[in-house]
Amino acid sequence: MPLRRMSVTEVAEYLHLTGEDLERLVKEGEIPHERLGGRLVFTRKEVDAWASRRILGLSEKRLADYHRKTTARLERLTTGGEMLEELLRPDAIAPALDARTRPSVLKEMVALGERTGLVNYPSELLEMLRQREDLCSTALPGGFALLHARHHDPYMFSESFVALGRTRGPVHFGAPDAAPTDLFFLICCQDDRIHLHILARLCLICTRTKLVARLRAATDAAAMRAAILKAEGEAV
Repeated sequence: MPLRRMSVTEVAEYLHLTGEDLERLVKEGEIPHERLGGRLVFTRKEVDAWASRRILGLSEKRLADYHRKTTARLERLTTGGEMLEELLRPDAIAPALDARTRPSVLKEMVALGERTGLVNYPSELLEMLRQREDLCSTALPGGFALLHARHHDPYMFSESFVALGRTRGPVHFGAPDAAPTDLFFLICCQDDRIHLHILARLCLICTRTKLVARLRAATDAAAMRAAILKAEGEAV
């Protein structure tokens, strides 16, 4: 895929930031950028990687603020503000994955995503997930991980979807608190307008509600899906 460069306006819209917010990030050297002929430009793949790391590292207050802004901007794409009912397909939920290591988790989650029939390039998706985990783990305190490709390439999927897997036993996946992980979301967005928004939404409902505990207590895939939809309603 050719290297894609983005303008200040494009990056601000993509990241759901104001022009002032983006200028501050550039001035403070927080976001990767370069100047070509006196003009600020951004590389799409670098922006994707930076944005996902930033979202996963936000405090709950800043995460909620970011989510509120993205919700307002994406209001026209949703019904009643809830998106996971459509994105989380019943056939993409597995309550008992056999995986015991990071590589096997990624393989099983890609296989789970394939059940939807929406993954166009499974082997490429697996490699992109590996690259993202090598950058830094997507596991967070609390025992859940938000798997996604290092670079957001819409051609990978026919439609956007989210998959969820629960391992039979905890897996050491590199969470910041060094605790093991047993709940794995796979975020696959064909539409780049909602990619970062869904990442922020899942992170928010996992930290703000009792979703993690409910998912561990759920007896089957249907109960897990119901727990997520209830948590989304509580947090949004």
